[in-house]
Amino acid sequence: MIPVAILGGSGYTGVELMRLIAMHPGLELTAVSSRQFEGQKVSRVFGALEGRVDLPFTSADPATLAAGARLVFTAVPHQTAMAAVPAILAAGAKVVDLSADFRLRDVATYQEWYAPHTCPELLDQAVYGLPEFYRQQVKAARLVANPGCYVTSVLVALVPLLRAGLVSPQGLIADSASGVSGAGRGAKLNLLHGEVHENFKAYAVAGHRHTPEMEQELSLAAGAPVRLTFTPHLLPLDRGILSTIYAQPLAGVDEQAVRDCWRTAYAGEPFIRPLDKGLLPATKEVRGSNRVQLAVAIDPRSGLLKLFAALDNLTKGASGQAVQNANLMLGLAETAGLMELAVTP
Repeated sequence: MIPVAILGGSGYTGVELMRLIAMHPGLELTAVSSRQFEGQKVSRVFGALEGRVDLPFTSADPATLAAGARLVFTAVPHQTAMAAVPAILAAGAKVVDLSADFRLRDVATYQEWYAPHTCPELLDQAVYGLPEFYRQQVKAARLVANPGCYVTSVLVALVPLLRAGLVSPQGLIADSASGVSGAGRGAKLNLLHGEVHENFKAYAVAGHRHTPEMEQELSLAAGAPVRLTFTPHLLPLDRGILSTIYAQPLAGVDEQAVRDCWRTAYAGEPFIRPLDKGLLPATKEVRGSNRVQLAVAIDPRSGLLKLFAALDNLTKGASGQAVQNANLMLGLAETAGLMELAVTP
């Protein structure tokens, strides 16, 4: 068993990591940190893990946490991660970072959307952790930047089409809706049950921080600058993302051409599922799994392509993808611990 640790285990991505590691045939959790719950057993805080993860939460510093692990998952907010990652790497452990701190390749772009970056020298070393596109780079990496949840849904749908020249890189629009767990576990007025239940609304309409991450990767796929209009929405669900993406097809491109492109791009990929004609993705069909469902329809009036992608924001959108990256970095089977089917109904 390969020892791994988690920096920041008290949030939703942290507990999802622990759930996945507890079922993993090749990973052993040696330490998990939380200042809030220091000294308390993980299973007392998260009863679902009772009998499987009974470690106490620790407040050990990042270097100490890394000393007994070959890889550390950093499941902490942006800025907190960048302060910890250099010490973890110096201790000899690899890192899968679930924050946004190492996703953007350009430090000025990061600072425009987030905050000053304290270790920009690591940006060139970080590998963007979407294995379906960067598998070989992830295998060789010491630091992997786990993609954002919304971003993963949009990129999986669009990148193969842009690479193949099937859609215009101009005028792209993505409307995405996420379950409440995507906003984190902290107590916030707008996330109270009475505010979210039987409600559906857009937010961050002037600009969501996942936008530059999407544009970075879409521009690389298109070989030209891409500007995307992105609007996120909050769903009254625990978990799940459904993205609807609008794109202008180039001459001669129809629904079947899109399906064929996806099936070629994702041939042999265990987690990406292009659906047959007439089927549409649903969040419940990917809940708790590392899968992404894709579908396409063409609007007969406008001629626009409608692309649909569904994933679980905590699994393929965060912790499942992090384990997928860790498997590659540690020389394990990429699918290890990740082949659970969705929980339905």
